[in-house]
Amino acid sequence: MSEKMSAAKASGQLVVGIDSSTQSCKVVAIELATGVQVATASAAHPDGTFLDPRLWTAALEEAWAAAGIAALAGKVAAVAVAAQQHGMVAVDAENVPVHDALLWNDIRSAEEASTMVAELGAQTWIDAVNVLPVASFTLTKLAWLARNRPAAAARVRTVGLPHDWLNLQLTGSWSTDRSDATGTAYFDPLSNGYRHELLEQFFGGVPELPPVLDPEASAGTLLPCWGESAAVVGAGMGDNAGAALGLELAPGEIVVSIGTSGTVFAVSEHPIHDVSGQIAGFADATGRHLPLLAMINSARVMAAGAHMLNVDLAEFDRLALAAAPDADGLTLLPYLDGERTPNLPDATGTLVGLTRTNMTAENMARASVLAVLNSLADGLDTLAASGVPVERVLLIGGGSKSRALREAAATVFAVPVDVPEPREYVALGAARQAAWAATGELPVWGRRIEESFMPDGGWGAQVRERYTAARKSVYGV
Repeated sequence: MSEKMSAAKASGQLVVGIDSSTQSCKVVAIELATGVQVATASAAHPDGTFLDPRLWTAALEEAWAAAGIAALAGKVAAVAVAAQQHGMVAVDAENVPVHDALLWNDIRSAEEASTMVAELGAQTWIDAVNVLPVASFTLTKLAWLARNRPAAAARVRTVGLPHDWLNLQLTGSWSTDRSDATGTAYFDPLSNGYRHELLEQFFGGVPELPPVLDPEASAGTLLPCWGESAAVVGAGMGDNAGAALGLELAPGEIVVSIGTSGTVFAVSEHPIHDVSGQIAGFADATGRHLPLLAMINSARVMAAGAHMLNVDLAEFDRLALAAAPDADGLTLLPYLDGERTPNLPDATGTLVGLTRTNMTAENMARASVLAVLNSLADGLDTLAASGVPVERVLLIGGGSKSRALREAAATVFAVPVDVPEPREYVALGAARQAAWAATGELPVWGRRIEESFMPDGGWGAQVRERYTAARKSVYGV
């Protein structure tokens, strides 16, 4: 154990993790020695796919105050931010936004993404940045800005990501890390450098870009306006890298996160190259790689199902549990808001196999749950086919609270499923990184499993076959 780590533990110091997600900003204070949470608060972000990034700052200020972080002055050793990936933050020379930030789930740049792939070819993109452009990625949003808002594009001095913007608010300087930079489509995680020529070709110029810090590096110290403590600020990270760090993810374990979006990801010592573009070759927050698949439609599919049935989520879950395991043959393709994986930005949801006998509230609820799981199971299959070992799933996110979903997951996924105890894992990962920046050592806090499930029966394989056949029939993928 390093002298810095020993001193920090002996003095009872705290670290603060920030999770700036699509829906809210969460601030969590953690005991550095034990990983025990001592304070937390959150503040909502406006709904939608675009917003003024200054609203992220306001939400952070609100959550920071509600958690009482300023009152902990002298006890806080370090702070770090994990945030939603990809969002385009474009500012002028005074760091004033020239346009609303376009979030990861804003698909207006789908045409630009298609043009990029057509012009350079899939293999060129994989060789250059190990991702294939889709509407989520920052470069496509910059291309949209240049084409549709040329006056605003001409004013751009600096381009960053949501966590980069919050680093600026905390320290007074722009900075980013590998995990978030790999979601831009203009950063190469193998050479660890920006690909300026891609910005030149598709944005028409090369704006100033945040320096890419090592995972254990400091982005600076906390500005006085956040409290008296001159705490170290860590490099920060993308939200999925934060969850992996918070879960202390090991090879062979796959995280399935069911929130606003659904994500399937693993840690890997080596990059995964997928010319199809389904697997994004992201970096993690430790210097390794984080092959990841993301789905736009996840927990909100179940929320939409509950709304359609005019019930709350608890009653929706009861209905899903009361149905036959396979929803009596009813299959929902859940692409209600378009989809990122598979890349179907213009798709809509489709019900397949509807009959008079299975047209019940119970089966509709069950089909919605199975639709979410099937979409995520597609991601597991894709990872496995690319050589990523799939031995166990860690199920997290708000959607994992559903009893019907928990009980069905292992059978649909065909692998054991563990549900870790509820924690803010993205913020926890940020807190671990903050401790790393302050002490030079990444703490090991461990994790607790709340519940475990094993595959049960053959109905899961039948549901998967039916879903796959419906997807291929309707969408051709």
